Amino acid sequence: TLRLHDRERFEFHYIYFLPWKDQMVGSIEAHGGQVTCIPAKNNLQLMANVSSIVQYIRKHDIKLIHAHLPWAGIVARRAGRITGVPVVYTEHNKQERYHVLTRWMNLLTMNWLTKVIAVSADVAESIRTHKPGLKPPLQTLLNGVNIDHFAPGSFDGSDVRKTLGIPKDAPVIGTVAVFRFQKRLDVWMQTAATILDKIPGAHFIIVGDGPLKAELVETRRKLNLEERVHFAGLQTEVRPYLAAMDIYMMSSIFEGLPIALLEAMASGCAVVTTDAGGIKEVIRHGQEGLVCPVDQPEKLATFAVELLNNPEKRRQLAAQGRTRVEEHFSLKKMVRELEDLYAGLL
Repeated sequence: TLRLHDRERFEFHYIYFLPWKDQMVGSIEAHGGQVTCIPAKNNLQLMANVSSIVQYIRKHDIKLIHAHLPWAGIVARRAGRITGVPVVYTEHNKQERYHVLTRWMNLLTMNWLTKVIAVSADVAESIRTHKPGLKPPLQTLLNGVNIDHFAPGSFDGSDVRKTLGIPKDAPVIGTVAVFRFQKRLDVWMQTAATILDKIPGAHFIIVGDGPLKAELVETRRKLNLEERVHFAGLQTEVRPYLAAMDIYMMSSIFEGLPIALLEAMASGCAVVTTDAGGIKEVIRHGQEGLVCPVDQPEKLATFAVELLNNPEKRRQLAAQGRTRVEEHFSLKKMVRELEDLYAGLL
C-alpha cells in the first residue's frame, strides 16, 4: 500500500518485532516509510515491550495505530489505551484457527479497538460468531494488489527457469507461501507427484520459507521429487517466479484472503486451489480458476492435468482471473478505502 498512499497527507511508521524478518525494511524505507525493530522472540517478550511502543508513539506524535495479527494487535491495544491513540486492527484469519490462548486474548481485548477490519466476509462472520458483544465497528475491506506492478508480460520467466535448471518449454506449477501447516505444502508436493504420473515433464516451484522447511525438504526426498520440486527460498521480488509458472496451485486448509493468490492472478497465472477461507470470495469455479473443497485436495491434480493438456482453457481462465482482480481487488481501491477510514477516525 505504501507505494500508492498519499504521503503528503499521511506519514507512515512501521514497527516490527522479529529481528530476522527484515526483508522488507529497505523497500519500505525507499518508499518513504520509517521502520523500527523492537526485538521480541516470543509473545511474552512482545507483551513486555508495551512501554517501548508507548515511548515511540509519544516521541513521534503518532495519531493512529493500525495493527495486524493477534499478538501485535493485543500489544497495540494496550499501547492505545495508555496513550489515548485510536487503534485499528486488521484480522486476517478466522478465530477458530488460532491457538486457544491467542483466540481468547484476541477476543478479550477486541472491544478496546476503535475499528476492526476483516479481510473477507468469511473472516468477518467468524468475528461476529466468536465475539457477539463486539463494540467497535466491523468493516470488511478486501485485500488488494497493485495491478500495474503485477501485470502479465512484466517478466518472461526465462531467467528463473535457467537458474533452477528447468527446461524452457517444460510445464511449471508453482506457489508462493510461508512454510506453515495451514498451507499444506506436504499435500502440495504429494499432488505434484500425482501430476508427474500424468505429465512426466512437469516441474514445480515453491517460493518462500518458514518453520516447516526441514520437514518439507524431507518430504520432497521421500517422494523422490528432488529434481522436480524447486525451493526458491524467500524472495522480495516474486514477479519473475510468477512469470515462470503456467499454473499457480494452492492446497491451503484455511486462509484469510491471500495476497499471493491475488498477485498470481494479476500476473496472468491460471489458478487451481482449494476453497479455503476468502479464496471462494475471489475465484468462482470455472470462471477465474478451478476450485475444490478443502477436504478434497486430490482434485487439484486432476485440475492441473486438465489445464496443462488444454492451453486454451488455461489462457482463458488466466485472463478472466486478471479481469476479476482488476475489477474487485485493486490495491488502488483498497488504499482509497483505507485512507477514507484513517481520515474519518482522525
